[in-house]
Amino acid sequence: DGSMGGLQLWVNLPAEQKMTPPRYREIRAADIPGVEEENGVSVKVISGHYGSLQGPARDIVTDPAYFDVSVPAGATFRHEIEKGHAVLAYVLEGEGHFDPEASRTVRGGELVLFDTGTEVSITGVRDTLRLLFISGRPLGEPVAWHGPIVMNTRDELQLAFEEYRNGTFIKDG
Repeated sequence: DGSMGGLQLWVNLPAEQKMTPPRYREIRAADIPGVEEENGVSVKVISGHYGSLQGPARDIVTDPAYFDVSVPAGATFRHEIEKGHAVLAYVLEGEGHFDPEASRTVRGGELVLFDTGTEVSITGVRDTLRLLFISGRPLGEPVAWHGPIVMNTRDELQLAFEEYRNGTFIKDG
């Protein structure tokens, strides 16, 4: 229908790096490496590693993996998880099973948060399942969040909004 879509990944920083100058990275489709597996699964690597591919978004403190994955009906996407990393999948379209028992079908617009483990296995059910696969090292710090600002405490959050109103929130390195 002529409409476009886009996605952004905002990565929370550890407390000691919160007020560093922002680093926005525009990544064009042509710069994203991808592979199609023998079973028809397609993986585009935006950050992190998938096999021998490395995504163009690098040097991020939480070491995220950020993949755009398409899984044909009946095929399975498998990926080893780095020890200790948190993992989620956001379904863009289609339907899939996100656990070995296939006890629940997950559909477009739904999010799956995985338990700890060593491998993720995702199977397409009908048509093609398209999802964002995201994993990263948890910071283990408290989170205070409001709107577009994420800090560690409510006091830091109030100060950030005060600085935003005063035009002093963005600091030059």
